[in-house]
Amino acid sequence: MSSPSTPPKRPLTLRDVSEASGVSEMTVSRVLRNRGDVSDATRLKVTEAAKRLGYVPNKIAGALASQRVNLVAVIIPSLSNMVFPEVLTSINEVLDETPLQPVFGVTNYLPEKEESVLFEMLSWRPSGVIIAGLEHTDAARAMMRNADVPIVEIMDLDGDPIDAIVGVSQRRAGREMAEAIIKAGYRNIGFMGTNMPLDHRARKRFEGFSEALADAGIEIADQEFYSGGSALVKGREMTEAILKRSPDLDFLYYSNDMIGAGGLLYCLANGIDVPGQVGLAGFNGVELLNGLPKQLATMDAERHKIGRAAAEIIAARSRGEDAPQRVELTPKLQFGDTLIRS
Repeated sequence: MSSPSTPPKRPLTLRDVSEASGVSEMTVSRVLRNRGDVSDATRLKVTEAAKRLGYVPNKIAGALASQRVNLVAVIIPSLSNMVFPEVLTSINEVLDETPLQPVFGVTNYLPEKEESVLFEMLSWRPSGVIIAGLEHTDAARAMMRNADVPIVEIMDLDGDPIDAIVGVSQRRAGREMAEAIIKAGYRNIGFMGTNMPLDHRARKRFEGFSEALADAGIEIADQEFYSGGSALVKGREMTEAILKRSPDLDFLYYSNDMIGAGGLLYCLANGIDVPGQVGLAGFNGVELLNGLPKQLATMDAERHKIGRAAAEIIAARSRGEDAPQRVELTPKLQFGDTLIRS
């Protein structure tokens, strides 16, 4: 709060930069928008004056003519799931080489939250939207269809995209993991996952996994689910619960690596032979877990490539260039030390 003797601050304007640099407001505007033919000497005077004053252009005011700002809305369901910060990093690496700046919102896997985040971000007239998943409310889909900007849905290919799409087939990933588990000789299989009605990608992997087991005449013997809390702790707790309830299980498939890591730690602490007595596998290929005593079998979700490809589509289309509408990546099965190689 300013003291009575301190004059109230006012927003800096183009006129302030004009007076400080000794050039016209129109020229200042051209320099700061990187438009028009301006000499290097004049450009330097303006940029130095703007930096000295601490002037930040009002992008919304400038957008009234172009109807767009150089922001890319990136909407993800979670920051606690390590996959999404890594996707954000890859998006940022690509956009860092362009005039575009990513801004992100988090939905906590809630459709109504995604709808409200999307509404707020589109109200700023961004240059594009990158959004996780293919399942949205009708209102969210309508907003994206009518946004007149590039929309890239990421992580999942199992559905109908609004515009461009980058990801892996989650159902195929589930099927391939089930086929590897069956081929290794496991038959009494349990599943542990997150609150899948909200996590659509985990649900689709589970569906593909279950279908492949059914094709081989195998039913999932037991299941355990959780929502919220530390994934490592939950993984330990769920593994203890399911093995005490169903001691004959010979394989545990987890919807993500973090709860799988908790399960592995429980098995190691209780003298359970992994993978001889019980095999384990997760999903995502989280590099942080490379320091565990045993490497968890998993599938690399190609999150870095997904983030880069999505950002490259937005950047290309912002330049008026052609870009692919569909980029399909293939997750790679990693046997680690917890799945017997057949």
